[in-house]
Formats: sequence, structure tokens, C-alpha cells
Amino acid sequence: TTDGLQLLGPYLKSIESEAMRLEGEPEVLSARPVTELWDGKYLVGPWLVDQAFKTAAAMARKFGTGTVVIRRCSHIGCLAAYMLPITEQNLLGMLICSDPANSTVAPHGGITPVYSPNPIAAGIPTDGDPVILDISMSTTTNGLCMRSKKAGKKLPHPWVKDHKGMASDDPGLIFDDPPGSILPLGGIDSGHKGFALGLLVEALTSGLGGHGRADGTDEWGASVFVQVQDTEGFCGADAFKREFSWLADACRQSKPVSQDAPVRVPGEAGLARRRQSLTNGVQLFPGIMESLSNWAGKLGVTPPSPID
Repeated sequence: TTDGLQLLGPYLKSIESEAMRLEGEPEVLSARPVTELWDGKYLVGPWLVDQAFKTAAAMARKFGTGTVVIRRCSHIGCLAAYMLPITEQNLLGMLICSDPANSTVAPHGGITPVYSPNPIAAGIPTDGDPVILDISMSTTTNGLCMRSKKAGKKLPHPWVKDHKGMASDDPGLIFDDPPGSILPLGGIDSGHKGFALGLLVEALTSGLGGHGRADGTDEWGASVFVQVQDTEGFCGADAFKREFSWLADACRQSKPVSQDAPVRVPGEAGLARRRQSLTNGVQLFPGIMESLSNWAGKLGVTPPSPID
């Protein structure tokens, strides 16, 4: 809920200030049969990622795999949202991003924030619903901290630390001066794992892109890694889905800790909510409709009406 319509207002503001560009094409800086590097020129992020997935998928159908890295991309929204069109083609998709202009996560054992939450998303086809994961390499996200701070709420757990290194559930700490930081995935005890994965994300995005934190950019955006694997280039779609469907079912059938909370595989709850929303409409978090209505008035368009 923090990376969907919540972001439409900030996107429109970026378009208004011309920080997010509407016209132009990405520049291909490097190209080989299964890899390309693009300069996104801060064009609209979701459009760039969609084009990158189409390019990577075409590579994968021909060679088994395809990868596109985009530097200087605008913000790309919810990573999981890109996965269904890929898995519906019996392809495996992976989407990874970092924001070179954002530093809210401190390395494990450190206090000074250095890098961004750095999410990894993947879509894996099965005989039924795909397995879809979308996980930040930090204990929480910038969006959730901002929303919780505005609502005057604490975080569910001590996911951040203050500028002295003390763990806390206060989301406002990351906005203080001097700033606190978000803990790496794994928290105080096991954050070395999330720290290592966060660095891997930086290597695959800004590293392979050749543009990032070392350049001192302050543009809100992303360095992006898009990769597609075609199952037919390996064991074939039927064999792959047979194996992974068995694994997903075995996970669901694992004896639960609580009978009221059966095991779910990644993406299961989200896909169920998606089906419900397609039937009954989308329930918006408080404040989103107000922002959309303000922009609708500014742009002279009619805002959507609530479903009674």
C-alpha cells in the first residue's frame, strides 16, 4: 500500500518539476546477446521497467536468459506488480533496485546510514498461482516509516536505531538530524545477512550500471536490474513447474505453529487480495484519495468516485 497509488501524487509532482521526464527513449550504452545497459534519462520508471522486461524476455526466449540494467531510472513503484505478465509466459523474472540518492540503512555494526532498503523481487511460475516475492534487504522501508511517522504510530518492532546506535520502534528517528537509520534485514542480532544482501543489490544495480553513489546524485530514482530466465532453455516448463509446484505445496502442508495461521508461500496473500480488489474495488489507505482529488482538481480531471 505504500508503493501503489500512494506514489501517484509524488510522481505527478516530479513530472510537474520535470525531474521525471515524459518524452524520449532510453539510450543503450552497452549491448551483447543476453545483456544490455540503458541510460534511463529519468524517464517514467514503470514504463522503463516494462520495456526492460520485454527486452530481457526476448533475449531469454532466444538464448535462455536475458538481463537489462538501467541507470538513471525514475522511481519504479511496487516491484511485485511486474511479475504476473512474466510468470504467465512460463518465465522466471527477477527485479532488483536501489536508489543512489537515498541513504537510510546503516551497515551492520555501523551508525551512519549509507544505502537504501534495496528490494529484491522475483516471480516463479507453478501449475497454479505463481510464487511472487518482494522483499527489502532492510527490516522495514522508507515508505512505512514515513506513513507511520505521519500517523503518529510506532513501528511493530524495533526496526530502526537512533544516531547513537540504540534500537527503537520510533519511525521518526530516520528523519532526525543527525539521522538514525533503518536496520538491515535480520535486525540487531543477524543484520550481517541483510547487510551482505544489500551490498549485493548495490553491485547488481549501481555497480553494473556504472552510476550511483560515487557520482553524488540527488535525483529521486533508481538503479535497476531486470533479469528473465526461460524454463525452456533449461529443463522445460512442465518439468520446472512440476518441481516447484511440489515444493510450494509441501510448504503449505507443513504443520503450522498455529492452526489459525496455515503456512502461505510468498505472494499468496497478495494475489488473493488482488482477486478480491478486482471484484470489489480497491480499498485505499486514508489520505490517498485526498491527494488524488487535489491533483484531479489541479489537472482538471474528474476523480474516481467511491464504491458504495
